[in-house]
Amino acid sequence: MKFKSTAIAHPNIAFVKYWGKKDENLRIPLNNSISMNLGNLWTKTTVEFNDFDEDVVTINKNVAEGTAKERVIKHLDRFRNLSGIELKAKVVSENNFPMSSGIASSASGFAALTMSCANALKLNLSEKELSILARLGSGSACRSIPNGFTEWLTGTCNDDSYAVSLAPAEHFEIYDLIIIVKKEKKEISSTTGMQKFNPYFYARLAEVNENLNFVRKGIIERNLKTLGTYAEKDCISMHTTMMNSGLFYWEPETLKIMKEVWNLRKNGIECYFTIDAGPNVHILCLKDNKAEIREKIGELNFEILESKPGGKTMVIEESLF
Repeated sequence: MKFKSTAIAHPNIAFVKYWGKKDENLRIPLNNSISMNLGNLWTKTTVEFNDFDEDVVTINKNVAEGTAKERVIKHLDRFRNLSGIELKAKVVSENNFPMSSGIASSASGFAALTMSCANALKLNLSEKELSILARLGSGSACRSIPNGFTEWLTGTCNDDSYAVSLAPAEHFEIYDLIIIVKKEKKEISSTTGMQKFNPYFYARLAEVNENLNFVRKGIIERNLKTLGTYAEKDCISMHTTMMNSGLFYWEPETLKIMKEVWNLRKNGIECYFTIDAGPNVHILCLKDNKAEIREKIGELNFEILESKPGGKTMVIEESLF
């Protein structure tokens, strides 16, 4: 007997980020975080549990090995334990954006894997339960489960650390222009980087609640200035903390784009940047300014991806095998 399903999930860009964990094994963060699902970017994952000899994982047409495969198998084991089956699985996953370069490929990857496993095994889990399970695979994956703009509640244990939707995707039409500085895989993963604790963690945590309050307000009130100002502030705060641990994710081009965003604002073109744990820059703007920003940034000769807010992780009919 086989159990098969396919799901689609979107990566997310964090406006208020988390850096550091209360519990490494459970992936419980030190602070809440707020993000937006990126609707134009996606991961599709098909999972089949059947009488296979072993688990086989294929990502972007390449057979996964090493740590990448081990993380997926560990997640499959969670669902085997929940359902009481011992069947091996075939997993095929595809992205339409670069992996492991600071565009949250693990978030969409584990959100899609979580949904496809749950549906294949007919577990009938709630959104909260799906978010909790996705978090165990990759912390930020819990934010890709709900719709649109989401907040990850840090919680105190496995059962109360999950993400909720603050507003649906259609609530606020803002654009994320993703400037691809570098496509190659990061030398140091976010998971490894967060283990490099330093005193700047405490300074960041002291200001993060203010950033959360204003970003939340900006989303609810559809106010890009409020959202963008504090998203930019939080981004610089997180990267300062990283740098104090010897983690320099920025490339020289990253700083060049950041300065260009500041110049655009000085010239009356409203836009703000944020950067996850990687070199690529996300520029937040409204539709009226999008074309002009693309033109100005385009002069720097970088590839630009574009996305509006995206919906929740969903089961789809399409199968990848």
